[in-house]
Amino acid sequence: MPVYPRAGITLPLCMLLHVHPQNPQPRQIATIVDCLKSGGVIIYPTDTIYGLGCDIFQAKAIEKICRIKQIDPLKAQLSFVCYDLSDLSNYTRSISTPLYRLLKQHLPGPYTFILPASKQVPKLLKSKKDTIGLRVPDHEIARTLIRELAHPLLSASLPGTMVEEYTDPECIYEKFKNQVDLVVDGGIGGMIPSTIVDCTADEPVLTRRGLGAWEE
Repeated sequence: MPVYPRAGITLPLCMLLHVHPQNPQPRQIATIVDCLKSGGVIIYPTDTIYGLGCDIFQAKAIEKICRIKQIDPLKAQLSFVCYDLSDLSNYTRSISTPLYRLLKQHLPGPYTFILPASKQVPKLLKSKKDTIGLRVPDHEIARTLIRELAHPLLSASLPGTMVEEYTDPECIYEKFKNQVDLVVDGGIGGMIPSTIVDCTADEPVLTRRGLGAWEE
């Protein structure tokens, strides 16, 4: 059984950990953060859907997520979640004033913005076009994890087609308990993913219509 020292407890091969969605318990958060720092893969709630997550600087954990999703790490278009706009700005190249206003208007919220990747983005997470998808979710558990981890979390959808079972953390646990290290139960999740907007050109381009409203 793996031991996560900061939390001071021993966990089974995979566990379902209940966390209050509005007031995450510090002990539970410490357990999850220790799992992430140990190279663990988790399933956690966001303001849209439950997703796979890991520490963005744990290459083996990223590769494990790609195996779960059956995708090539070098071809996958993975993204990650940041704590706030200041945190996000560390992982993209210079943000123009119009782009900053756009981001500030929509974040935190159910949006993923495709942006030019900075040197701080791990090579394994950059696309061939040297871009990265960045999010700031409006969800207390996700943002608390990022704050305590002190850097972003990888964000990847669960494999396969989005089904109703993916909204129930207990069903998620039963399905993925042999593939991940921890499932965070933050209550029933949603079924609609984030809206994706490509901001690498002069004008933003909607590439996926999701939960976030967007006018072209």
